[in-house]
Amino acid sequence: MLIFENAGGMDLAATLDCGQAFRWKEGPNGWQGIADGRAVSARLEGPALVLEGAGEADRQFWQQYFALDLDYPALLEKFCSGNRKLAQCVRSCPGIRVLRQPFFEVLCTFIISQNNNIPRIRAIVERLCEGLGQPLAGGGYAFPTPQVLAAQTEEDLAFLRAGWRAGYLIDAARKVASGQVREETLRGLSYEEARALLMGIKGVGPKVADCVLLFGLSFWQAFPMDVWMKKAMAQLFPRGIPVCCRGFQGIAQQYIFDYARRNLPKGAEEKKKGAKKPASHG
Repeated sequence: MLIFENAGGMDLAATLDCGQAFRWKEGPNGWQGIADGRAVSARLEGPALVLEGAGEADRQFWQQYFALDLDYPALLEKFCSGNRKLAQCVRSCPGIRVLRQPFFEVLCTFIISQNNNIPRIRAIVERLCEGLGQPLAGGGYAFPTPQVLAAQTEEDLAFLRAGWRAGYLIDAARKVASGQVREETLRGLSYEEARALLMGIKGVGPKVADCVLLFGLSFWQAFPMDVWMKKAMAQLFPRGIPVCCRGFQGIAQQYIFDYARRNLPKGAEEKKKGAKKPASHG
């Protein structure tokens, strides 16, 4: 068991079920998830984050994964004091945190997320891991490596029932496995350069690239735009993102996105979809 005494006000449900990560499920004893081949059960006990299945050797990994090294209370105070409408968005769900997820997993899951909804994304990701990932000692499967996925054909991936996304997944895996797209390289580039490199992958447009930069590479300035965010920005911030967010626009975006989904009126297309839960930025 691994305990972080102060989770900084994090809300696990709001963080793990907001469409940024797709390998967490809520159970009777907390949230079960797998990241980087580590399977854990996470729960909050007062201000503390408790991870069953993790030990001291994993402390740094999970501290970074849940962004516990960022002073979120101070950051949110900066947001709230800097703009009244942004304060409204933050206070609607202040426990959201932007995770630091494994790069290749984020790249693949957000390729899968395109024109998709959260339940279907999770199902495809689960089939991908069960079909091509290594089994874990405690149950479940690791995310497939780029090398394993790169060796597949679109016919091989028919079991995913991912449609045209299968070809995009293979192209992404082959570019990563060959070193044409390297995590270390991306981290050393400017935001604009890293975004351009990612968009060289088949099927990766500006939105998916920004999701990968934000959720998989900690480019906090990345600002993914989808239908909800375009609506939110037009109605709440027609002059653009507030200056108080500079450098952390992507983190502010999560609060704006969540507020928009909860509070802005749905258009005809969203009403037609009914109970389908949209992806965060897919």
